[in-house]
Amino acid sequence: MMRFKRLINPLLGVAMLGLPLSVAAQESDPDTGLVMAEGWETVRSNCTACHSANLVTQNSGTRNHWEYLIRWMQETQGLWEFQPETEDTILDYLAQYYGPKEDTRRPALPRTLMPDNPYPTVTDSG
Repeated sequence: MMRFKRLINPLLGVAMLGLPLSVAAQESDPDTGLVMAEGWETVRSNCTACHSANLVTQNSGTRNHWEYLIRWMQETQGLWEFQPETEDTILDYLAQYYGPKEDTRRPALPRTLMPDNPYPTVTDSG
């Protein structure tokens, strides 16, 4: 029993040394939930001007996917055009901290595999 106690203290000490580094790397802003890392304030000030940070934190995607969403918002939702360095900061941050998740649900089915929609759509009202 004494031998076990002599081993456990050094092991706990080593384990706790690594703890602050991993916690600090993923510290979240209490107001938005965004990971507080390089670029987060740029994301907060630009993205939450129009919508909740929850739309960021609950989603994930590649840099290309986030860029596609920005273009969609610019074309359809009135999002302003960013300076190139601002857009790069936003895309770098989103790709790094809200990149693709490997342990989540499967990708959406392609439209060709979906059944026909029985409800009228905007394009049907012609």
